Amino acid sequence: MARCRRAFGFTLAALALYALPVSAQIVGRPFELSGGIGYFAPDVRARMQNGPAYNGGIAWRYLHSLSLEAEGTWAPSKQDTVPHFDHNFTYLSADLRWNLRPADERLVPFLLGGVGYGLSSTIGGPPPDKLSRGAPSIGAGALVNLGNQRRYLRFQVRDVMFREREQTEFSNHIAITAGLQLVFGGKEKDLDLDGVRDWLDKCPNTPVGATVDATGCPKDSDGDGVLDGLDKCADTPHGCKIDSKGCPLDADGDGVCDGIDTCPDTPKGATVDATGCPKDSDGDGVLDGIDKCPSTPKGCIVNMEGCPADADSDGVCDGVDQCPNTPAGFRVDANGCPIEVSEHEVQLLDTGSIRIQNINFDTGKASIKPESYAVIDTVARILQQYPTLQIEVGGHTDSRGSDSLNTVLSQARADSVLNYLKTFKGLDASQYTSRGYGSNKPIAPNTTELGRAKNRRVEFKVLNVDKLRIESTRRHYLMKGEIPPGAAPADTTKKP
Repeated sequence: MARCRRAFGFTLAALALYALPVSAQIVGRPFELSGGIGYFAPDVRARMQNGPAYNGGIAWRYLHSLSLEAEGTWAPSKQDTVPHFDHNFTYLSADLRWNLRPADERLVPFLLGGVGYGLSSTIGGPPPDKLSRGAPSIGAGALVNLGNQRRYLRFQVRDVMFREREQTEFSNHIAITAGLQLVFGGKEKDLDLDGVRDWLDKCPNTPVGATVDATGCPKDSDGDGVLDGLDKCADTPHGCKIDSKGCPLDADGDGVCDGIDTCPDTPKGATVDATGCPKDSDGDGVLDGIDKCPSTPKGCIVNMEGCPADADSDGVCDGVDQCPNTPAGFRVDANGCPIEVSEHEVQLLDTGSIRIQNINFDTGKASIKPESYAVIDTVARILQQYPTLQIEVGGHTDSRGSDSLNTVLSQARADSVLNYLKTFKGLDASQYTSRGYGSNKPIAPNTTELGRAKNRRVEFKVLNVDKLRIESTRRHYLMKGEIPPGAAPADTTKKP
């Protein structure tokens, strides 16, 4: 019974599939011939092995959804015990087949039931070698139309309830088959092949392939003049010019169809609005989509690709640069003019580090006090000017407390400063590391309050001194006063 339930469950799941109507309905009372092969799973009480199944039948379609059918099933097999004599099962039945959908649909699930005559026979074994008796059966399946109403694929599961020798209960022999069903006779009634019977079809000359409603009349959902089913672009916007397949034309290839496009000669590649007109977001005269530098600052002189020119290569574009002849390598302000260096910057370039004593933290914690952010901002403005330098953020404490506690605390405070630095534009996080030194590197005696205050510090140390030498040379050249310094500070804007 378990196998029976599984087989029926699989078939009934298939019956739930959605099916579309197909062409040329068969009316009248045609005959149906079917045949198939498959798998036979006998009940364990039959003492038979699983094996193949062959079936064939003839039916008379009495109503559109009801057929009278005679069918035979033959299942050659062997006994499941030694010496495995041949053991065949034959079943002939008279059935009623109920189509759960009209026979003119693409998928026609069905149920069947009937009574018949079963023969279970052993060949070569000891008598009794044959057992024959009446047996009811039930089944289910589906017919899959192959393009017209005269050819179907037929899938079927049948449960033959046969009572074995010395048994009071029915056995369940399951036959699962697949094959072909052909329809003979009857009349085809659908001249325009739209799936609606002629006597119901109010539009009998519908073009082949067009989608129709229940009365057989075609639809044009997008109103472009090409019928649904023939329209290869079924959602064409209203007002578009179309080709013979119902697809919109777009002469300039900007994605807005002709008929709606109010700028029909847009250059190829340009980004357009809903009316097909190009945009120039940064106002540099080069259209969006073609502009390879779409965020050019206002006032910059650009090339054909929309990218700003920078004749002196100082990072400030021509047109905005107020000092257009800055010597190569000089750092400049937002106006393109060279800038002077600060005290901390001198310290960085001369000693390879910036030492800060006034970055304050909450007592015994790594959280930075609000008044200290301005100090770190000053360091960040300096470090932004030297993107090639690799910097270590070092945390230092005085000698109070245990060495292990001071090391952990100094590391946490160095991490806090580093994490804040990473929020600034132009600072590459891969160039920065942090380290906690605890009280291991004092710069003053820890015997006085002043000495301990000096030892509580954060240092920004350059690790790649070869790059520092290059930057130091540039800085000393600027300090000779050959180029007037500008006044604008570096960009301290944080990352978005």
